[in-house]
Amino acid sequence: MSAQLTAWLKPIADWFAQFNLPEPIVHWGHPLMMGIVIFVLGIYVAWAGWKGRTAEDKEIAVKARSDHRKLAPMMFLFIALGYTGGVLSLVMQGHPILESSHFWTGSAAIGVLGLNGAISASKFGGGSPALRTAHAYIGTVGMVVLFVHAALGLKLGLSI
Repeated sequence: MSAQLTAWLKPIADWFAQFNLPEPIVHWGHPLMMGIVIFVLGIYVAWAGWKGRTAEDKEIAVKARSDHRKLAPMMFLFIALGYTGGVLSLVMQGHPILESSHFWTGSAAIGVLGLNGAISASKFGGGSPALRTAHAYIGTVGMVVLFVHAALGLKLGLSI
């Protein structure tokens, strides 16, 4: 299956390869950009979500929830685009996709954050407190998966 997936993606990777990007950009561009998304935007989005739940000052809570609501979808979009770029980077570097634990944690992160986005998009099932709580904890799990993903990505980047 890995060979088939690589075969499907190879023409796209070859298109990007025609730009003759310097090897350090092909190799470290994805980790650098995704590191910014995870460690800057991601941490802020998670902090704002929890601040919106826990702040005792109503104004602070409203502002935090508003920031979370605006930025979380953007974060998911950047992570989804980065996921695509990371997979293409593996193909461009000739690394088998499905053998990478980094690939699997990225896939898990997309799944967990996608589920969390769906919960939010459902307006928490009509305002269900249980779904709001689930959303907070699922989002936290998503961030933990992203931290593990980043560590595995650094290990992968140093090995290829």
